[in-house]
Amino acid sequence: MEKHLPSWLHKHPGEHRWPAALAVVSCLLLQISQAGAAFPNALKGIILSIEFLLLIVLLAFNPKHINKVSKEIRYLGLSLLVALTIGNLTCVWVLIQGLLFNDQGMTAVSLLLHGGTIWIINILIFALWFWELDRGGPAARANAKDAYPDFLFPQMENENLAQPGWRPVFVDYLYLSFTNGTAFSPTDTDPLSAWAKILMALESAISLSTLAIIIARAVNVA
Repeated sequence: MEKHLPSWLHKHPGEHRWPAALAVVSCLLLQISQAGAAFPNALKGIILSIEFLLLIVLLAFNPKHINKVSKEIRYLGLSLLVALTIGNLTCVWVLIQGLLFNDQGMTAVSLLLHGGTIWIINILIFALWFWELDRGGPAARANAKDAYPDFLFPQMENENLAQPGWRPVFVDYLYLSFTNGTAFSPTDTDPLSAWAKILMALESAISLSTLAIIIARAVNVA
């Protein structure tokens, strides 16, 4: 029966943990770099500590292939994403307040660097959200728990476009997040479910507001 299904609906050993873990570590390092300019000191230690501890726990439970369907592990993964999102939204909010009401002596170059860093973090975080929620997450996809995708990749419509055994992995969601955060709209991959559309709209709104305000302020400073 399974052989008649498209390859992305087959059960598989599970994705490697390291691409998503590398994205999380990158978010942590970039948020640390923002601590001096846009991250309130009172929140910095708390949020970063929570993010780091959640990542360690996830790696301990599922260090290599993500194929264990567990509510506890899933809640941990979602909690990590919530913490990362709160951290980045805090950076966005504080930096925008500083730009609107107090330039804090920032030069045009420093403004562009801070804004660009926040934008990159935003891309990584939403890639993780897309990856974690599509068809119930990576573990559920590995066990073929849900046949209804939340994102329609081109290879799903035409299997001739992909190699045998193709299935979406983290890099596909990262590209989706990058194009959505750059073009502010879907490109080659369409959102199907309501939550997917809401997340893509939210990412576009954050990216657009961050880039527009940062660039406009940088031009004025210059």
